[in-house]
Amino acid sequence: MDLIVLAIPAFFILIALELIFQFRKGVKLYRFNDAITNISCGITQQVTGLFTKSLLLVTYYWVYENARIWTVKDTWYSYVILLLLVDLCYYFFHRYSHEIALFWGSHAVHHQSEDYNFSVALRQSTLQTFVSAWFYLPLALIGFSFTSFITIAAIQTLYQFWIHTEVIKKLPRWFEYIFNTPSHHRVHHASDPKYIDKNHGGTFIIWDRIFGTFAEEKDPINYGVTKPVQSWNTLWVNLEYYKWLWGVFIQSRGMDKWRVLFNKTGWRPDYLGGALLPQDRPEGYKKYDVSGSRWVNYYIFILFIGLLSSVSIFLFSTEGMSSLEMIIYTGLVLWIVLNIGALMESRYWAKWSEILRIVISLIVFLIINTNAAVWIKTFGIVMSVFFFMIYLTFNFLEEKAKSPILAK
Repeated sequence: MDLIVLAIPAFFILIALELIFQFRKGVKLYRFNDAITNISCGITQQVTGLFTKSLLLVTYYWVYENARIWTVKDTWYSYVILLLLVDLCYYFFHRYSHEIALFWGSHAVHHQSEDYNFSVALRQSTLQTFVSAWFYLPLALIGFSFTSFITIAAIQTLYQFWIHTEVIKKLPRWFEYIFNTPSHHRVHHASDPKYIDKNHGGTFIIWDRIFGTFAEEKDPINYGVTKPVQSWNTLWVNLEYYKWLWGVFIQSRGMDKWRVLFNKTGWRPDYLGGALLPQDRPEGYKKYDVSGSRWVNYYIFILFIGLLSSVSIFLFSTEGMSSLEMIIYTGLVLWIVLNIGALMESRYWAKWSEILRIVISLIVFLIINTNAAVWIKTFGIVMSVFFFMIYLTFNFLEEKAKSPILAK
């Protein structure tokens, strides 16, 4: 069982605690639409990861079985060494994901939120595995077993969840010197020019101190990317940067095409305007904050709770599913995620897409012969009927609120 999947309940407990802190202290840590998008990106990454993670796992396993130089025995100290090496590999993957234009697109999603809270930790790119996989292969060559690697890599990933918060300020000096902390990682998520491309470590900050990419948190931080995405559409936020990069690529000439892909992020030839350099936020800048109507937001919230429940059941039940079932269920999850973003942006097609999604989901769960537990199929049917009724109710209430005659 994937340790990250097992940790999902803990993620949401910590998010709930941070929300309680927000309400009790009267501070603004979360925005509804931003947090929904963050978690939706995480959901998208997890369900598509059922297919894309095989690239990392199969490649690592093949190298270990066929090309390893030594065989490292599993001991407590080999796990400690492996944790250090996994984090070192992650440092270089993370650093080059910021410094190489083609790689940045696989990581930019994680930095797009203009807030900083635990939900941001879940905002992950669907495409990241295609870049990160190759950075860990030296560990297979050295001879660290497949099981040891996936266990330690999961622990190294889980560590990074708690550092995505503004609630924790500074920790003891010795801890701040060795480990990555909320203070160090806030710097990493900054869009301010002086903080750009700093503090790439995952668990340990010592790599940044050694390789000259460390910066201390001193001044107030503006979060996000230098060119805000301005969308709640999970599909779009994963592809928006690559659309821009493709546009620059096809306009470039000769070898400049390859420089666009592999030079510093934001590089462009002079005849296309030159490199895009980070700029300070203009005075009076406002975060992107488009939102749907009140009743639409109520529906989105209930739909999102249903989505979380469905995805949790899905991820814990994949062992008994066929590949076709996994593809179908993944498609339905992605459809919900797409509709949520469209509803928050008040897209004209969103409501029609959602009613079609409900009908198709009901048909799928009625006719599919599932290899998984029967109760999963039953749950899908019940949820489809439930959301059909909720959709009709909230749609009526919204239309009523719009009509001066009915409102009276």
